[in-house]
Amino acid sequence: MPGRSIIRASWGSNGLFALSALPLAVGVDDTPVAVVVALLLFAASLVVWVWAFSVAAARSARGDDIAVGSLFLMEGNVVRPVRRQLYASVALCLVITGLTASADPFGILVPMLPIGLVGLWGARHGEFPARSQRARGTAGGRAGE
Repeated sequence: MPGRSIIRASWGSNGLFALSALPLAVGVDDTPVAVVVALLLFAASLVVWVWAFSVAAARSARGDDIAVGSLFLMEGNVVRPVRRQLYASVALCLVITGLTASADPFGILVPMLPIGLVGLWGARHGEFPARSQRARGTAGGRAGE
């Protein structure tokens, strides 16, 4: 399965999020660990999003027709288990967020990480059609004619 490390990172971040936020939500723990973990996971998401967009921009510059929607919705020829794993990870993160948001309001930032990892997987391993010559503006005229 391509991008196995990205999928593992997505599930691992959910595990870390759950381990830190659920005890706070049920009143077992009152330390600020959950807040710190949520902010660190959000900071990691910012890095992942920039990384995903950089890889996508580089591929686009080489001629792949990448749109933001196709990048994050994993359109096209994507191995079904990959799509299922990454979307399930996003869904689980949203469930954890819903269960813990009242105790850890910073947790609402955490789903940005698994969503960003979907984009990173798409940017690194997704298959995108080549841009047409006309779209690149090299079809003998100006772009958009």
